[in-house]
Amino acid sequence: MSDLVRSLEPHQLWNHFADLNSVPRPSKKEEEVRKFMVNFAKELSLVVLQDDIGNVIIKKPASEGMENRKSVILQSHLDMVHQKNNDTVFDFETQGIEMEIQSDRVKAKGTTLGADNGIGVAAIMAILSSKNIAHPAIEALFTIDEETGMTGAKKLDKTILSSEILLNLDTEEDDEIDIGCAGGIDITGTRTYKTISPDSSFVTKKITVKGLKGGHSGMDIHKGLGNANKLNTRLMDAMQKKGVVHLQEFNGGSLRNAIPREAVSVVRFRESEQEGIIHSFTKCMNAIEKEYQSIEPNLSISIEDATGKDVLEGKDSEHLIYMILGIQNGVYRWSPDFDDLVEASNNLARIELNDGKLEVACLTRSSVDSVKDDLKATVRGVMELNNLEVVFSGDYPGWEPKPDSDILNVATSIYTDLFTQEPRVVACHAGLECGILGERYPGLDMISFGPNIRGAHSPDEYVEIRSVQKFWKFLLEILGKIPEA
Repeated sequence: MSDLVRSLEPHQLWNHFADLNSVPRPSKKEEEVRKFMVNFAKELSLVVLQDDIGNVIIKKPASEGMENRKSVILQSHLDMVHQKNNDTVFDFETQGIEMEIQSDRVKAKGTTLGADNGIGVAAIMAILSSKNIAHPAIEALFTIDEETGMTGAKKLDKTILSSEILLNLDTEEDDEIDIGCAGGIDITGTRTYKTISPDSSFVTKKITVKGLKGGHSGMDIHKGLGNANKLNTRLMDAMQKKGVVHLQEFNGGSLRNAIPREAVSVVRFRESEQEGIIHSFTKCMNAIEKEYQSIEPNLSISIEDATGKDVLEGKDSEHLIYMILGIQNGVYRWSPDFDDLVEASNNLARIELNDGKLEVACLTRSSVDSVKDDLKATVRGVMELNNLEVVFSGDYPGWEPKPDSDILNVATSIYTDLFTQEPRVVACHAGLECGILGERYPGLDMISFGPNIRGAHSPDEYVEIRSVQKFWKFLLEILGKIPEA
């Protein structure tokens, strides 16, 4: 079925996307895709460079008649988020993505598609390999490890690029031109608990929450989607209202930038209290299913017998449950300056408890540094009250909007002429690399745009075929009308 993708228009873009998706490209393990890009450039006899961190830069001279235009950086990231359905057997490190066409959509079979940011990469490859597209001199920048730290952008060589304009091809609404984005920081809390061995009067139960949509922790955080970590903990809290519940294990969520789709906990409690505890669980489960029936139609909650082992003491379990409930999740503040823009949010992304060792991982985003600091303090405070050791890492800046940007004016005019309506000029809550790249190269005139991609960072991810065609047309028109130097 993946071969059918190659027949789509524009052929050159979809063929490069199919080639790219045959190469494993997990974040922090981009060796294969970097080799792929270097070989691609060499086959075209183009100048190709790699900086010390591993970013790939390919340079192409201007097409005939475009030599007097300003040169342009075309930028996308090479890595992709790896998520799959529980029942999908797939090895992201060795297998290529298996794609299929469903009506106007291209999606993957049970995994993330990698349209984020593979469509951007493929578009740039199509321009680099073309012989008849009008364009100025191009510096194609392919960054690494965008999804789990923006490492490539942060450590980009400060002398390797010389262009004045940057087109970032990493947004997911084809009627938008982005001119700003949120910054972010990772928050990790850890603790080791004393464990005890309950006697034979205890029963052991496994609680599973699955089937949630998940999604991008920036672009989808405002949608009110279920967070599996929160919902599982809410069920445990209902149970402990009817008896002492000892927490044995917790395994919820995966990547920091993905809203948790699944969470499994294991608890133990006295058999004599089982009737009341299970009744309270069922009542809470029914309430959750009713609350989410319209937005999470595939939500599944179950409880079943499990194998018991050592657990946390009762008070430690109680306080840990309260802590998880107390950690901010979702929108923290809406922007007072941009309509419908999330200014700050937190994603309670990952919880792992095993053999008394706990790790809680969050991704905090904000377009305003002072609000990011406030939210950091809020999350840290809840964790430290429960005696977790808190570490901040991966801090990256936001991208301050510049509504008077020259390239924005060019792009807005082109969009209006092509599609007979004005684009939405926005700032987004995702963590685009533009803020970091602007720090590395002060003065860059930047915009970001892309096709409609839905369900990014989840196995439901798909890209709209007609939207890719629209995006491609828009990109080529911009390249053909870059101002003179």
